[in-house]
Amino acid sequence: MQDGVHRRVVRVGDTVRRPVQPWTPTVHALLRHLADVGFARAPRPLGIDDEGREVLTYIEGESGPSGWAKVVGGQGLRNFARLLREYHDACRDFAPPPGATWSTGTAAPGGGEVICHGDFGPWNVVWRGDRPVGLIDWDFARPAPPMEDIAYALEYVAPFRDDAECLRWLHHPAPPDRRTRLEAFCGAYGLDSTAGVVDAVIARQRQTLDHVRQLAERGHEPQAGWAADGLLTELADRIDWSSSHRHLVERRRTGR
Repeated sequence: MQDGVHRRVVRVGDTVRRPVQPWTPTVHALLRHLADVGFARAPRPLGIDDEGREVLTYIEGESGPSGWAKVVGGQGLRNFARLLREYHDACRDFAPPPGATWSTGTAAPGGGEVICHGDFGPWNVVWRGDRPVGLIDWDFARPAPPMEDIAYALEYVAPFRDDAECLRWLHHPAPPDRRTRLEAFCGAYGLDSTAGVVDAVIARQRQTLDHVRQLAERGHEPQAGWAADGLLTELADRIDWSSSHRHLVERRRTGR
């Protein structure tokens, strides 16, 4: 089903089997909370199988690379943003268990923080048409301000990429109006203003670079393989592009 020897994910009947990580028990506690509060678009944890893999319910629909095309249209983009807001609302009252471990360490949520999904991209959503019906791959969940998930998503769906990549890889039929798309996402999520959002995207890109580097240095896969293949340089190049092309995304302030 997915994705390489170090991260083998397979479907077995109506379940998905995935490698266990040090943070899996904490993520399972989060997923149980979501089920308890009625957030139906996350898999439910069913335990550990006899091969030592976590067992999750399978959500029927399209995911992975097919997700890119789902957010090109305005309705899919807005639905994507609303899914994120619904998730953030659902997890606000979650109390991590004692000794909770995340991929970033053991920090507890601070004031104004939620448990961010941490990898909220179109590829980690299960789609039926332009309607998101599932949110999967919770390995990077961690306490953080909600803006971190918003900024991460916007990097990919505004997107903070050059026109050639938008056309070749992200399924856009023409160069996107990044500013309009950013404002549409933020409005659907429920933000009152887009002030500071571009800075937040660039800061989140830097955080992603640091996170991948740290996991690679600790020997986690697939990050160690990504780093060996040059991903850290690619991530640094993305930060440079965003910093030098922010005028494509950010609305100009008008003076008196």
